Parts: sequence; C-alpha cells; structure tokens
Amino acid sequence: NYFDFSVTDAEGTVYNFHVHTDKTIVGEALEELGLLEGTEGEFGLYVNRVNGIYAQYEETGTYWAFYVNGEYASAGIDMTEISEGSSYEMRIEK
Repeated sequence: NYFDFSVTDAEGTVYNFHVHTDKTIVGEALEELGLLEGTEGEFGLYVNRVNGIYAQYEETGTYWAFYVNGEYASAGIDMTEISEGSSYEMRIEK
C-alpha cells in the first residue's frame, strides 16, 4: 500500500511524506513509521503528536484534525483503511 501524507503545523508549515507500508489502516502505518502518537480513548485513538509536533487541546486549545482527499474525515485515523492513491492530512486546528 502507498499513500501521500501531509502535516500542517500551527504556523502553516507543511511537511509532505510518501508512505509505503504493508499495513491496511492509515493510523497503523503512521504509528509504525513514528509519525503519529496518541492515546486510546472511548472514540478510538486521540492523536497528540504528529511528526514530533505536539497538540493537546486541554493545554493549548489545539488539536489534530484528520482529512482524506482534502475533506474532513468521517472516521478516525485509526479506523480509516488505506485507499491506494488517496491523500491523507493532519492539520493543527483550534
């Protein structure tokens, strides 16, 4: 499986990655590569850190938003199956 992944930090800087993986879930692939960290909650994985960049709503008022092909995702990153050729993005939002 392969996909494009981008990370947008609070200053608007964009980091782009082209991911090749044997995983089938976007979040699992990114965790395996060390690009994604979070904690399990009642609604799945709550993402705290992406590409080493920290966002914690309780402390900073910011959170990581997940997008699929430019649209706000309807499912969490740990529940989204990789679709060949799709692009995935995490953006810090407030």
